[in-house]
Amino acid sequence: MTPEKPARPSDDELAALSREGRWRVISTVAASGAGHIGGPLSAMDLLISLYFGELRIDPAQPQHPDRDRFILSKGHNAIGLYSVLAMRGFFPLDELATFDRGDSRLQGHPDMKLTPGVDASSGSLGQGLSAGAGMALAARRLGKTFHTWVMLGDGELEEGMVWESVISAPRYGLDNLTAIVDLNGLQQFGWPRQEHDRFDRSEPMGHTDLEAVFTGFGWRPIRIDGHDFGAIRRAFDEATGARGSDGRPSVILADTAKGRGVSFAEGAYRWHNGVATDAQLAVAHAELGFPDPQPEPPKESIR
Repeated sequence: MTPEKPARPSDDELAALSREGRWRVISTVAASGAGHIGGPLSAMDLLISLYFGELRIDPAQPQHPDRDRFILSKGHNAIGLYSVLAMRGFFPLDELATFDRGDSRLQGHPDMKLTPGVDASSGSLGQGLSAGAGMALAARRLGKTFHTWVMLGDGELEEGMVWESVISAPRYGLDNLTAIVDLNGLQQFGWPRQEHDRFDRSEPMGHTDLEAVFTGFGWRPIRIDGHDFGAIRRAFDEATGARGSDGRPSVILADTAKGRGVSFAEGAYRWHNGVATDAQLAVAHAELGFPDPQPEPPKESIR
């Protein structure tokens, strides 16, 4: 049976799930001793909205041929994806404690051969949209109705391979493909802050009219607040509703804040990665309001 789209939770329920996801990110990285923080926190509302209210998937059948596909092109945000996959039931929540260990299924970058629910290995930036375009093209030629989603970072848009896919996707009429750009305004290495930048470094794509650029290449751009669940829901509906219409892929340009939800990380480029101290974990716990008081102790990898 083809997986069905889940009943969409309320905005309050999505917000609670996002707070849980953010806590699992920061506490897991703290227990691991290494990992990325800022990007997973900025993308969490988008990921939660996808996995709990949009994607036609079945955690009991992660390789179902008719499932929707999702590719995390910015693969260094893996702990954000793993947290959501665990919350969605693809593997036990306590497996997060094995993150980034040598014998774990949850490596620092997603590995489709190891981790249930991962549709493409990623980590070398710029490659995910090409893989997504290939999946969308295969769906059309095989007569499949699944939708393909690809999440990119704004710093990742500096990779040339992204634009090769941007140029080619409309030529193949891939309106069953949606890119989501997490415009969190910061990257690990970047230019000094300018007058109109939002945060403490210059925004990778903050001085480019991305809507005009994508429109010029034949895409359907949808600009939203990436932390507004109503706006996210409407953007998803617009993107999937256009499938089979005019051949234009959709791109959701989501304005977000790096490190969202945790005061010491939000808007700070140094929290692209980092390990929270016990004192910082206490702050994050209080701000996120998630009930688990401490990270779970490391456990053996679950096979």
